Amino acid sequence: MTTDAPDTPQSPSDAFHVFDTTLRDGAQREGISLTVADKLAIARHLDDFGVGFIEGGWPGANPRDTEFFQRARETITFRHASLVAFGATRRAHTAVAADAQVQALLDSEAPVVTLVAKSHDRHVELALRTTLAENLAMVRDTVAHLRAHGRRVFVDCEHFFDGYAANPAYALDVVRAAHGAGADVVVLCDTNGGMLPAQVQAVVRTVVADTGARIGMHAQDDSGCAVANTLAAVDAGATHVQCTANGYGERVGNANLFPVVAALELKYDRRVLPPGALTEMTRISHAIAEVVNLAPATHQPYVGVSAFAHKAGLHASAIKVDPDLYQHIDPELVGNSMRMLVSDMAGRASVELKGKELGYDLDDRDLVGRIVERVKERELRGFTYEAADASFELLLRETVYDRPQRFFRLESWRAITDQRGDGSLDNEATVRIRAKGERVLATGEGNGPVNALDRALRTGLERTFPELARIQLVDYKVRILEGRHGTQSTTRVLITSGDGSTEWSTVGVAENVIAASWQALDDAYTFGLLRAGLRPED
Repeated sequence: MTTDAPDTPQSPSDAFHVFDTTLRDGAQREGISLTVADKLAIARHLDDFGVGFIEGGWPGANPRDTEFFQRARETITFRHASLVAFGATRRAHTAVAADAQVQALLDSEAPVVTLVAKSHDRHVELALRTTLAENLAMVRDTVAHLRAHGRRVFVDCEHFFDGYAANPAYALDVVRAAHGAGADVVVLCDTNGGMLPAQVQAVVRTVVADTGARIGMHAQDDSGCAVANTLAAVDAGATHVQCTANGYGERVGNANLFPVVAALELKYDRRVLPPGALTEMTRISHAIAEVVNLAPATHQPYVGVSAFAHKAGLHASAIKVDPDLYQHIDPELVGNSMRMLVSDMAGRASVELKGKELGYDLDDRDLVGRIVERVKERELRGFTYEAADASFELLLRETVYDRPQRFFRLESWRAITDQRGDGSLDNEATVRIRAKGERVLATGEGNGPVNALDRALRTGLERTFPELARIQLVDYKVRILEGRHGTQSTTRVLITSGDGSTEWSTVGVAENVIAASWQALDDAYTFGLLRAGLRPED
C-alpha cells in the first residue's frame, strides 16, 4: 500500500466534522465568480474560523481549481482545517488506475478526497448510462484506490433522499459499498433541497441503524429548511455536516455554516470549533462576503447587523431590565452586538438605550421625552433614524446641549444642470456658507447635481477644515415616499460616508431631491468633523 498523503492538521475533535464547501458548492451561486486569489483568501478565513475540512474544488475539471490546490500547498499552512479535493467515482467500465480525473485527485496532494456517487437508481441508468451493479463497483473501486494511496475518503451520495424514496434497498446498497470499501464518512445529500426535517430525521436514523456507516448530511435550501434539516440529521445520528459560508450555493443556496455551527456550540453544547473561535464568527462572515463581492446579509441569523437590533418600544423597555428577555443568546458570543433602533415606534426606553449605546447618559425624563417627541415628529415627515444613526446622534446632541451642533451655516445653495444638443450634461453647483466667522463662496462640477453640490461644499470647507479630506461619500440612496404622487412626491435621501476606519449614515427629506440631499450632506460632514474631535460653533 502506498501512503503518500501529506500531513493533516488536527481538528478540535474527529468525533464531529464541520465540513465547508464554500469554494466548491458555494461558488456555484449565481453572481459569484471566484479567482484563485479569492479562493485562497476565503480558505484562510475558514481556517481561522476553525472548520475541520475545506473543500477547495474539483482538480482536473478546470485549470482554476487545479491551480488553487497547487498554490494552497505552497502558500497556506493550515492550522485547523484539512484541504479536501472533490471529484467523481471512476467512469463506467474503466479501470480506476486509468481514469485521468481520479489521478487528478491524487495529483492535487489534498489529504482528503470527497467522491460524488450516484445513489438514485434512475440517475445511474439515465445519467451514467450504466447498470446498478456497475455503479456499486465504481464506488468500491474508487474508494479503495484512493485509500490505497493514503487518502482519507468521504463519499457524497447525490440525490440520496429522492433515491431512497424511489428505491430504498439500492440507496442503502450504495452506502454499504462506500463504507465497506473504506470511506470514513458517507454523506447523504438532499441535492434538490426538497426535504423537511421530520423526513430527514427518519431516513438518517434508518441509514445509521441499517448500515453501520458514519453518516454526514449535505442539505440544499430550496424548501428553506437546509439548516433545520442539517440539525435534524445530527439529532438522528449524523456526525458530519457540510455547509457553506453565508449559505452561498446553487439556486437558493446551501445549509448556512454560521447558524449550524452556532446551534451546535450554543444550543447542543457540542464543541466543534477551537476555543474562542465562535466569537470571530461575525467578522469571518462579513470578511467572506467582501471577498465574493456581495453585501453581507443584514438579517442573517447570528451574524447579520440586524440580528440583535431592537426597534419596538415594548422590547426596549424589557431589554432595559434584562437583555435576555428579547435575545436568544448574548450577541458577543458570536462577535456581534446589540443595537437599538430609534423610530416612530420608539419609547423612552429605546431612546435611553440608544443614548447609552452612543455614550450619553440620559437620566433626565423631560430630556428623554423631548427627544422622543422630536423623533416621532420628524419621522412623521418622512425621516428615518433606524437607518441613519449619525443624524439621530446629531438630533440627540442638539437636544442635550440645547443648541445646534454645526460647524458651518448655510446662506444659500444652487444647482444647475445644462443639457447640450449632443446629449451631454453639465452639472454645476454654488454654495454660500459661513464658517468660523468667514463667508465662503464656492462652486463645484460633478457627474450630477448632487455630486456637484458635494464638491462645492467640500471645496468651500476644506481650507478651514482640512479633516474633511479623509471623508468620502460611500453610498447614496433615494426613495420616493408614499403619499402624493409623481413629481410632487416627498423624497428621502440616505447617504453613507466614511473616513477610512468607520462609516456612518445620514438622512434628508424634502419635496426636492437636491434639497433632501443637501440635508444629508450637511449632517454627514458635521458628524465627520465631530468624529475627528472638533468642537462645533457656539
